[in-house]
Amino acid sequence: MANTDAENFLLRTRTAKKVMVLDLGFLGDTVHLLPALWMVRQAYPSAELHVTVSTHITSLMDCVPWVNKTWGYMRYPRHATLRENFQMVARLRKEKFDVVINLNGSDRSSWLTFLSGAPERLGRLPDDGGPPFWKRMFTAHVYHPFTDEPVYEQRCRALAKAGFPFTQPEFHTQVNPADLRAAEISTSDKGNYFHISPFTTADSKELPPTQLVELMDALAKNFPDKKIVLSCAPVKRELEKMEKLLALLPQKPWRVLAGNLKLTQLAAVIQHSALHFCGDTGPFHLAVMTNTPAVAWFWPNPGLRQWLPSGGPYRIIVGANEPGGQFLGRIATDELVAAAQSVLNSAAT
Repeated sequence: MANTDAENFLLRTRTAKKVMVLDLGFLGDTVHLLPALWMVRQAYPSAELHVTVSTHITSLMDCVPWVNKTWGYMRYPRHATLRENFQMVARLRKEKFDVVINLNGSDRSSWLTFLSGAPERLGRLPDDGGPPFWKRMFTAHVYHPFTDEPVYEQRCRALAKAGFPFTQPEFHTQVNPADLRAAEISTSDKGNYFHISPFTTADSKELPPTQLVELMDALAKNFPDKKIVLSCAPVKRELEKMEKLLALLPQKPWRVLAGNLKLTQLAAVIQHSALHFCGDTGPFHLAVMTNTPAVAWFWPNPGLRQWLPSGGPYRIIVGANEPGGQFLGRIATDELVAAAQSVLNSAAT
């Protein structure tokens, strides 16, 4: 029978030799997992710590040297096949984990946790509690609301309910200087440029191309000592949009990094910038991870609150989608420039 005494989960598993944190998340999810993952590392200092994230972002974990092994699970650009899921279960069982922890409450990660064969399995329940049998997939379960706090804090609070000593969320990442050099930027350029990630996953979350041109022109006039670095993801949609944007610019930016950066390299470029500009997209979370000042434009997402940091050198401006409009509207370029000046001023004090 499952032991559902969640408060004593850490106490009874403290001698675990091999621990898996099973998340399956994309870039934002994985960045928000890191503070809780650090709590797990501190709770099991001698254990072999593994983590599972979406396959396409496993390289991010190169910034997290205190994790012993990273596993990839196929979620993008396609979903894992039935065969791949069976293979995943077989790998998990072969490793003989003492503890498996699942903090995101999703159905796929919960089932993999249950099928892992680990004698101790901590799960976080979804907001609706899940089906009646859901709790039986874990030897201990916790509930913490999914909407009241930033995701990284939610996960730390969920662990605290299982007996893990709570600490203020910290990311504890290390970005290799070689990753910056790979982007043809040197450490002497630190703070001398603005980094812009203009694209997201949909036009409705993006500023119109003409406004991006206007923004870069305004930044050049208001911050003449700062150069511009533009980057985009290595996907066809963003590469095509980058080509069209560059054709509109009267002058080419200092660096254009069109789909040729690994995640660790992108993190390095963001970390060394004076200020990061972006929409509702993964690079914003990298700015939070590296404590880089940022100005971001977001669409009015009902779940927006949980993806924004509490405090820090950030300014988020929420726009609106006009009826029949293709792009994000109701954000003035002057407002973005003023936000940039405000963030830079606060970061300098």
